[in-house]
Amino acid sequence: ARRLRRDPGRSGGPRNRVVSRGPGRRRRGPRVMAKGEGAESGSAAGLLPAGIIQAGERPAQVKKEPKKKQQLSVCNKLCYAVGGAPYQVTGCALGFFLQIYLLDVAQVDPFSASIILFVGRAWDAFTDPLVGFCISKSSWTRLGHLMPWIIFSTPLAVIAYFLVWFVPDFPQGQFLWYLLFYCLFETLVTCFHVPYSALTMFISTEQSERDSATAYRMTVEVLGSVLGTAIQGQIVGQADTPCLQDPNGSAVASEGANRTHSTTSPRETQNAYLLAAGVIASIYVICAVILTLGVREQREPCETQQAEPRSFFRGLRLVMSHGPYVKLIAGFLFTSLAFMLVEGNFALFCTYTLGFRNEFQNLLLAIMLSATFTIPLWQWFLTRFGKKTAVYIGISSAVPFLILMVLFEHNLIVTYVVAVAAGISVAAAFLLPWQFASGVSLGISTLSLDFAGYQTRGCTQPRRVKFTLKMLVTITPIVLILIGLMLFKLYPIDEEKRRQNKKALQALREEASSSGCSDTDFTELASIL
Repeated sequence: ARRLRRDPGRSGGPRNRVVSRGPGRRRRGPRVMAKGEGAESGSAAGLLPAGIIQAGERPAQVKKEPKKKQQLSVCNKLCYAVGGAPYQVTGCALGFFLQIYLLDVAQVDPFSASIILFVGRAWDAFTDPLVGFCISKSSWTRLGHLMPWIIFSTPLAVIAYFLVWFVPDFPQGQFLWYLLFYCLFETLVTCFHVPYSALTMFISTEQSERDSATAYRMTVEVLGSVLGTAIQGQIVGQADTPCLQDPNGSAVASEGANRTHSTTSPRETQNAYLLAAGVIASIYVICAVILTLGVREQREPCETQQAEPRSFFRGLRLVMSHGPYVKLIAGFLFTSLAFMLVEGNFALFCTYTLGFRNEFQNLLLAIMLSATFTIPLWQWFLTRFGKKTAVYIGISSAVPFLILMVLFEHNLIVTYVVAVAAGISVAAAFLLPWQFASGVSLGISTLSLDFAGYQTRGCTQPRRVKFTLKMLVTITPIVLILIGLMLFKLYPIDEEKRRQNKKALQALREEASSSGCSDTDFTELASIL
């Protein structure tokens, strides 16, 4: 009090004074000072000597000033969204072209190719939760908590991706070469994409800003899928893989549109794949640089108050013991398996069954462009009728198009029309979890081609191979789609329950934000989840 009398200017204006009435006189408390940016105001109990406040009296509380919202600029959102492109660009290139590359360009036998494809994708599914657990255990650095994983994994991932599309000079070691670098790339791209996905929660404390940034990201990811398909397909499509002669010594000619004889050498085809890999790797690096320079990771405001995290295996056990989640993932597994069978075998199906060796890359581009343009339609449908209805209508609409694709085998115009129509249903399946389903589908399908007698780099294939491709692209996906839809029927959360859950979670977020993220709030939130 004597100090304040000597320096009256420190007392502040009337609304900044904390007043305590002692017996017989009135005292002025010191001005409440903010501690750091966005800090909460203190009270007289923490600033005045204890003897000034009489027993039983409670000091008046100063109202908290509303926190200033952290607005993200359009530039910040775009820089964040660009980071989603590398995973989609490389994923589409590998999904559509790796199988035919291993069989017809690298000349890996179908059995070995099936192991490479299955193990690589299964390894990706295994490393996803493992990398996420390692990231959660890593500490904060000057670059942030998630950014170091993105920065240091990028150059290694680019090198591994390029080597996946390189044909080594030692044929006996090709199996180990592709298995090693495919698994290595899947691990490194996981080290990029898992922290990038988690970065959504650390770019802003405002839910509306995070939702807006997510919308930007989803748009760029869809465009990345189209870009990956276009780059890989158009560059590789310019170099037609040369045909090999059959065992009788005569050139094996295909039917219809497949009668053209290729003048491209095997080395030129390999160089085309390397050129496409170089372009996609450059896009990967550019997107990573833009993400790193344009996004600032915010430190989690409540990280010091959170309870002790659960162990990896205990958390995994809790997740897998949740019935609705298991039903949902099982439904996604079967439907994703159906779409991955079509994706992985589409190039072979167009080349050997439909007879369009020089058109499959354009058909792929037509499907992806159609899917991109119809995503807004499915977004409107989803918000109008709910997610469950959108899944049923969108995924089941692929069935008639798959049937039509086989009924009109050698009609190019009809095939383009069907491809554009099929893209509409593909748009509804853009967000399905593909990792393990992709590995299973590519591994089983390539193994099936081996049993059917697939001829590496043949201009045509035996009837059994053509029949196998028909089964892999039509009948089998239809059956898997029907199984997936039946599993979705068992999922207990409909649109009404989803709205109730969203409302309850939003209330918990607001309560946690206003109370400083107490342990009780996190416990309640974890219990509801």
